[in-house]
Amino acid sequence: MITGAGPDTPLQLSFASVRDGERAVGAGVLVAERLILTCAHVVNSALGRARFSQDTPGPGETLTVRLPHVAAGVDLTARVVREMWTPPRATAAGPGPADPGRVPYHGDLAVLELTDAPPPGAEPAPFLQHNYAGETIALWASGNPLPTVRAVPRVSAPPWIALDVLGGTQVTEGFSGGPLWDRERQAVVGLVVAVHRAPEGAGDRPATMYAISVPAIEAELPTLPPSAVPTARRGVQQLLTALERVLKGREAVPDCERRLAARLGRVSAGPAADLERLVGLAVSVRRGLPELLDVVRDQEPLTPPDPYDPHHRPGSYGAREDWERLRRAARTVRPGEYLTTRQRRDLAGLLAHCTRTDPRTLLARVLPHAPELPAVTGLADAVEALEGFGSTAGAPVPPLLQGVVRISVEEREAGPYPADDLDAWVERVAARSGVDEAAISQFRADVTAAAAPAPGPAATAVRGPALAPRVQVELLPAPTGRRFTYQIWTFADGRPHRLALVRDTEAGSEQVVDDIRRVLRTEVREDPETALVEYFLPCAWLGLDVDAWESPDSDEDGPFAPGITRRVVVRTTERSRESYAGWKQRTAALPHAKRLVLDHRHTDRKVARAQLEVHRDAGTVIVCCPPHHHGTLLRQCVQAGVHTVLWHRADHGEHLARDLLALVDGADHTEVPEVVRLERAKAMAEPESSTHPGRKLSLLYDAPDHRPPQLAPDAWVLTQP
Repeated sequence: MITGAGPDTPLQLSFASVRDGERAVGAGVLVAERLILTCAHVVNSALGRARFSQDTPGPGETLTVRLPHVAAGVDLTARVVREMWTPPRATAAGPGPADPGRVPYHGDLAVLELTDAPPPGAEPAPFLQHNYAGETIALWASGNPLPTVRAVPRVSAPPWIALDVLGGTQVTEGFSGGPLWDRERQAVVGLVVAVHRAPEGAGDRPATMYAISVPAIEAELPTLPPSAVPTARRGVQQLLTALERVLKGREAVPDCERRLAARLGRVSAGPAADLERLVGLAVSVRRGLPELLDVVRDQEPLTPPDPYDPHHRPGSYGAREDWERLRRAARTVRPGEYLTTRQRRDLAGLLAHCTRTDPRTLLARVLPHAPELPAVTGLADAVEALEGFGSTAGAPVPPLLQGVVRISVEEREAGPYPADDLDAWVERVAARSGVDEAAISQFRADVTAAAAPAPGPAATAVRGPALAPRVQVELLPAPTGRRFTYQIWTFADGRPHRLALVRDTEAGSEQVVDDIRRVLRTEVREDPETALVEYFLPCAWLGLDVDAWESPDSDEDGPFAPGITRRVVVRTTERSRESYAGWKQRTAALPHAKRLVLDHRHTDRKVARAQLEVHRDAGTVIVCCPPHHHGTLLRQCVQAGVHTVLWHRADHGEHLARDLLALVDGADHTEVPEVVRLERAKAMAEPESSTHPGRKLSLLYDAPDHRPPQLAPDAWVLTQP
């Protein structure tokens, strides 16, 4: 029983332990008075079923749960809400079960309903979307604070969030279904679902924990009552003042409170409702403020509208400036919320059918002057980010609606659906948000005109070159350097960056190449350019000759050698904030940058770093020193932010430096991977020549045409916590 308030009190008041008799098998979190959210595989374990069983538990199957911080030792009975049972499945669409060992999967959510009221003191948890700055914690199934895990979100891999485990206890079975708690923001930001640990012998690399994100939970469970949020403070007084000017008449406030409570699944105060109660209800629930604005807009006017007012909107308020003041106050209280729950869910459903729009490009076009674009994975993430940006001066269309219009224009090339529905969605939301219809129409016309190809040869110049598909292999070598675990991502055909394959048991280089070939065949349509294969490695393993790997000559196609038939480059997972700053500076200097040679004179780390400091505009570096010094110089290049490093794994000397400089002379930085691929192919085509420089040519290439992504640095072994 909690006796005093602490930093984790809201977490403790809502934390649930799911039991199998006296044994805790998983956790959950209270999301409404009698509803507990957890993972479906936790429910299956508690009922003694197979972990990924698909069948909905029957009404006669009950579970035992406890609220350990509210009523220790008290068993409560709960049943699965049949309408909110979403077992693990392989894909976002369709009911197919999840493949064992393949991650991430979708679903794996369940809602339990208590048969009786919870003990006094229990409170639903507040929820917010995760960010990448705050530390989070997760409690073990029993709720005991000692086995607590500390982790920081690193990257979204929809529908999951990947987090680096910083410390605390080892992540084992029993954490699943539990709330991921952001201490600084005082909110639940996800539901723990799985963990990956580096193989034994991989050093002290941190484990990676997975959690189901809040947007994914909302998308999977559309009938779940809106979640609570931390109590808002900033802007509340402005909101009260604005509402006083807008809502006129004795019954206006109680009527709005009654209808808002019904929308949010909360109990109305009835005739006792006042303005403070109305605002308190709106700010305490996720997306409550957009719902409040929608309710106020629909308030029936008490007096006939002025026929001469061109800006009249339904509602018992007078001037348009009062309505705009209310909107500004709402954005001050909750700047990241523009849409109601229903509007957000409708949009998410449409975005699931969009395949042509790149989320990073979308953000760059809508936010061209942003100093740092948000890290996003997928269109849903990008739209969520745009929702948090307000309109700039002179821009009548908010960034969120600009983004959806741009998506609609790009998707229209594939047909009328979902483009027509996206247009209709924009019109409805704009009308209810006070955005002028003419402004939307003009913006859509401008975007359409800019996207239209010019006739004849100029069409390519207008539209720009198509982006080559990428296959990204995150590789974690075992200590011997001959066995690996890895995951393979794809970025192709205009689709979002996605995880295509995970190999969580150690394999050799031939298996790596076979899996790359499989992903190329099933996930990538290599048109109009061949794919770029990128190996992500820790700096200590940049010496691996991944660019020379090939599959065995065991099938009708012969061996598959990516370094010859595909452009293969090496990238590193160890860029820091400092090195990224250097990367940006060298990228900006590319139009007039010179090439730099680091040879036997620069093998001392201090000398090499001094050379790189003196030549801070050098974007391409030729490393030409004895091979046992390669590691030192490559690490210095990474730390200095160099994005293109060319070296030979066996040879060195002045003659080689001249050959490599001549190789890249006159080539644009975007052409270097293809130049290197052709040089490797020429060496293979001349078997009698043992000195051809292309034989062991390697390229470290963090291309300036895109920011280094937030990829997971470790390969993983999947377990179910």
